[in-house]
Amino acid sequence: MNDYKGVLVPKSAKTIIRLAGSDPYQAELASLLGEAVETAGAQRTLEEERVDAPMPIRLFTGTKVTGVVGTVPRGLESAVSEALSRLEVRGQKQRIPARVVQSRHGLRVELLMGETR
Repeated sequence: MNDYKGVLVPKSAKTIIRLAGSDPYQAELASLLGEAVETAGAQRTLEEERVDAPMPIRLFTGTKVTGVVGTVPRGLESAVSEALSRLEVRGQKQRIPARVVQSRHGLRVELLMGETR
């Protein structure tokens, strides 16, 4: 949370959140490597917020929506929700830019939170 200021606004344009639980989705992520992707779906409902459950993320490629490719790490759900709110208030699509990256543990999804400032 040191990368955020005020009401969960990223301090830097380089702020990212790396999704957790992407191991089962390696084949899907491999097909997205190098493509421009964004999160798909809107904010969680109040009912979903009341339940202490992971926030699953799907990606939009411009032509299709993937299945779940990971979850927002515990404690960072509010940063993602706030980013979606900021986009909605501005009249923009509720999609956070993302990228698929190769790490030493396999393919991972990074949400480009700094681009929602």
